[in-house]
Amino acid sequence: MSQAYPVHARIDGPVVLIGLGSIGKGTLPLIERHFEFNLTKMAVIEPHDDQHNFLAQRGIRHVQTALTRDNYREVLRDVFPQGGGFCVNLSVDTSSLDLMRFCREIGTLYIDTVVEPWAGFYFETESNAQRTNYALRQAVRDEKARHPGGTTAVSCCGANPGMVSWFVKEALLTLARDTGRETPAPGERDGWAALMRDLSVKGIHIAERDTQARHLPRPRGTFVNTWSVEGFVAEGFQPAELGWGTHETWFPENGNRHEGGCQAGIWLDRPGAITRVHTWCPTPGPQFGFLVTHNEAISISDYYTVGKGPEPEYRPTCHYAYHPCDDAVLSLHETFGSGRIQEREHILTEHEITGGIDELGVLLYGHERNALWFGSRLSIEETRDLAPYQNATGLQVASAVIAGMVWALENPEAGIVETDEMDHSRCLEIQRPYLGPVEAHYTDWTPLTDRWSQFNFVEDIDESDPWQFRNVLAS
Repeated sequence: MSQAYPVHARIDGPVVLIGLGSIGKGTLPLIERHFEFNLTKMAVIEPHDDQHNFLAQRGIRHVQTALTRDNYREVLRDVFPQGGGFCVNLSVDTSSLDLMRFCREIGTLYIDTVVEPWAGFYFETESNAQRTNYALRQAVRDEKARHPGGTTAVSCCGANPGMVSWFVKEALLTLARDTGRETPAPGERDGWAALMRDLSVKGIHIAERDTQARHLPRPRGTFVNTWSVEGFVAEGFQPAELGWGTHETWFPENGNRHEGGCQAGIWLDRPGAITRVHTWCPTPGPQFGFLVTHNEAISISDYYTVGKGPEPEYRPTCHYAYHPCDDAVLSLHETFGSGRIQEREHILTEHEITGGIDELGVLLYGHERNALWFGSRLSIEETRDLAPYQNATGLQVASAVIAGMVWALENPEAGIVETDEMDHSRCLEIQRPYLGPVEAHYTDWTPLTDRWSQFNFVEDIDESDPWQFRNVLAS
């Protein structure tokens, strides 16, 4: 007997997925499970034909074309002839801003997992400042300011960015409870920012460790990953960047500030995929992570700012600290060591992975309990039981998309929103059945713990405050 799944909402009008890579293929069955819609109005826009039979067997229209600056309005008008419905953008090389702008024009709900630019942007834009996620995000925020309200478009709602912003709020409420300051969840941004300030949180690592692995060794000349290779390579070659907190007393020599916008972040004149930081996750304990740029590093620092401008009263430091699966680490070493991107790419499927978890959470640090990691510890074994066509990494992303879609359908006139601005408890209520163990872990570790204590190496560190970014940065 097949399992019955809750239907969370009805979608009136077309349901259109843009992109059917590893995340799109995993998200599609969850849409089928949890929404009521007219299958004859469903379509997938995907330029490759390798999933054509997969779609045909499900009775889903395949629009085999690549969206470009020149054709996107025509193609979307064809699949949304009367507007309405829902556009789920899970693609690369398509402008999130242009697509969401058009969807809002025709009254179509929209969601994506990243602020994506048109093809060529990441490697053809000469200015590193313009290639940052700060700049990409600011363009969306400017659009929101120019056109407030209207049809809902959810920006950056995957695992991270996305789910981790909901984890930050849960972690704050957990920390408040455990330090004797239990409080109802604030209703507005100012309340959340004041809560983080009052709990003396200095910053947040988006701390992730992916231990999923297969038996076969990684072949040379192939980039292996547990999610989009194109997406990972693109963000890895962007400058490392982070939200910059008010507790920082040191500024990196290769650091740069932005002239406009919210002033919440800085960028380093160095690719994120070869910039390492000290961080901590429950399974490995202390570990290195890559300071890969992500939207949430800026949005979280911005959202929890008390005051305005480059010198506010309070702002937390925030950045990604990512240890991908071991095959991906080796792939990065080969890419940057050779100076060439591999011609072959491979995404590990749920069938070939023999074990491991994707441990993704937020590490809130600098408060009276030192550091608190809160997040999902989803294993490949649990993932196989929960959903098809998924590894653990993909399911964390796909389930966040579903949660964001439900929230958008329940709030159809919210305008352009980021996940920090959404009802985190409602979103996690939808997503949590797909996350495996969601746990809180306190740790006494700091970036200065056992820092080469058995050797006499000289490091440029600040022993007066373990949580200075100066101490977190490893290279």
